[in-house]
Amino acid sequence: MLSTEGKAVTEEAEMQTLQKMAKQRKESLEIYTVQNRPDLALKEQEELEIIESYLPKQMSNDELRVYLSTLIQKLGVNSSKEMGKVMPVALKELAGTADGKSISILLKELLP
Repeated sequence: MLSTEGKAVTEEAEMQTLQKMAKQRKESLEIYTVQNRPDLALKEQEELEIIESYLPKQMSNDELRVYLSTLIQKLGVNSSKEMGKVMPVALKELAGTADGKSISILLKELLP
């Protein structure tokens, strides 16, 4: 596949685009739900399900918690001040299987 610039699209670029589209649908779904617009929320939910069918299976919170706990120990991180050491490694290793927001939230819970 070629991009609009005529260059080949990498699998990584495809995943990033799909993840961005999924994130946009999730945000819209949340807004439409809060605004009591079930008609628009349903459309966003349907589109999200289609987009997610092309993405790798997302890690559950429990799986993510176990992974991050192990990574924290492996890197020897002891406090939330060192979250910057864990975050880039986690984002790289979990690309496509966990979003940055979920990783960040769990790291804040796990690090004192």
